[in-house]
Amino acid sequence: MFSSLWKEKKEESSRTMEMLLTLVLFCILLQPARVSSTSQGIDQGYIDSNAGRTLQQEQDGNHQIHCSRERSRAAQKIIQEYLMPFVEKEKYHISRSCKFHPDNDLYRDQEQHKSHININEWQCGYCKKIFYEEKYLDQHFDNRHSNLLNLNQSQCLADLCGALHCDIEINSGLKKSKCNPAAAARNKHLCESLADSCFPVNDGPAASRLHEFFLHQFCDAHSCTGSRKPFSRGRRKKTNAFYIVASILLLMLLLLYYLYIYLYQRGMKRETQLLRRITQTGRKKKPS
Repeated sequence: MFSSLWKEKKEESSRTMEMLLTLVLFCILLQPARVSSTSQGIDQGYIDSNAGRTLQQEQDGNHQIHCSRERSRAAQKIIQEYLMPFVEKEKYHISRSCKFHPDNDLYRDQEQHKSHININEWQCGYCKKIFYEEKYLDQHFDNRHSNLLNLNQSQCLADLCGALHCDIEINSGLKKSKCNPAAAARNKHLCESLADSCFPVNDGPAASRLHEFFLHQFCDAHSCTGSRKPFSRGRRKKTNAFYIVASILLLMLLLLYYLYIYLYQRGMKRETQLLRRITQTGRKKKPS
């Protein structure tokens, strides 16, 4: 009896070992497939435990970066669309001491190393990995390439969002929140200090004009009265490539249409002239 029980337990243990070995072999076989997909540069859903943060990561064990990439991107977009066209028109060179000088953007180098290949394909310019969404590429920058950030000389553009009205750019579809007079006063003070540092009035006529423009474009709207709207001086005029291509195609179709009409009418005239000649020669040959 004991021998039969021993045999049964031995058989159960051997079956358990076989199942464990099968499971281990299955996991080993799956591992190369995961490695190959990484070697091809595709990282599907690359999310770590800090995926929900904007950027809060330790550097060298001592420093932490608290800079919202989304708000920095919104500030950069506002600067490029609502300010730089007018600066370029005045042919004015912004000094490095200005907080929104391009070299002062903490994320500038990383943003320049983004490639939007198609709708669902973003590529990292450092390691050539490919991601399905921009947010995964941002997380990849935070986790793998944060050591490339220039922490000593660069600044966080998100700190200027109060002055530049970033919330309008980010939450364009949402209703405007209730105005806070204290916050509006702080943002206006920050806005005016930016105008003073970036466009000193004693730096020449161009700087003086841009100083006045900056106050009207950004600073005057920091009020709870609602009398002034931000970006009142307009933005960079965008050239719609689709509109240009459609216009060229339409023009070509119109030219082809009028050419067809011209050739058709010309052919009809020739046919009528030929018919007239035939009828005239036919009349002459008739017996009198």
